[in-house]
Amino acid sequence: MAGYGAELTARGARIEALIRTYFDGCNEADEAKMIGCFTPDAVHYFPPGMYEGPFRGARTIAAKWATAVEKIGSYWTVDRLLVEPLSWQAVMEWCHFKTTTGTILRGIEWYELDPASGLIREIRAYYAAPQSPDLVRHELAGFDYDGRGYPAAPPPGARPFKGSAS
Repeated sequence: MAGYGAELTARGARIEALIRTYFDGCNEADEAKMIGCFTPDAVHYFPPGMYEGPFRGARTIAAKWATAVEKIGSYWTVDRLLVEPLSWQAVMEWCHFKTTTGTILRGIEWYELDPASGLIREIRAYYAAPQSPDLVRHELAGFDYDGRGYPAAPPPGARPFKGSAS
């Protein structure tokens, strides 16, 4: 049984590394890096009315995020990441900075991985608030992001950010 705990610990570390690699690929607009994190038929779901609906397929997911970097200067941070290796799942709290518009979007994603390949097969995104074009900060009302140490802008040198830092 002791070996099983070590196996789960190692699996959890691989899952965390995979999700962080995916986010690195997103920020670098590196489609090959992103594709390598997904099963070919992976699906990324979003709240109603977002984008054109779910992104279906590893290539589509990668292309959509690479385009977001190119067109709106997207930059994402991994703020909290919890991995449950026994069930091949993870949940992550993130921030999406749309640097050309100064927009901040916060949310959580639920990840399901394929046990056979160890790759992401599904992401379900939940946003902190409906994404309204009239808002530049999409966050939970009353939550102290600054006080809890959440980023208010991309890291220095990542991309210029038109929004205010808080």
